[in-house]
Amino acid sequence: MTGHELALACAKALSEKKAQDIVILDVADQTVVCSYFVIASGHSTTQVRALGDAVEEKLEKEGLSPLRKEGLREGRWGVLDYGDVVVHIFNEESRLYYYLERLWDSGKNIERYED
Repeated sequence: MTGHELALACAKALSEKKAQDIVILDVADQTVVCSYFVIASGHSTTQVRALGDAVEEKLEKEGLSPLRKEGLREGRWGVLDYGDVVVHIFNEESRLYYYLERLWDSGKNIERYED
């Protein structure tokens, strides 16, 4: 599975659980940490946790587990690190505060995910 295919699989799992404003950012030219960020929002702390669980469950079926995960228990901003793809799941307030798209968007590297 390529990095972009993995990012799409994460976005699809998020979409299936009704995540809001899902974007895939190609950051390969901007950092050595990963190639893609997948960013999404949930309406509540409960939904943020459920979105993280949905991504993990879907990718475990593909034989993939996150290298690291942080913050999902609190439900404000959770991160799932799959090496080439890092998934950021925010509640709405935290998403507006951190606004990662603004920091990493070069104008041509953003893809809005819609089913």
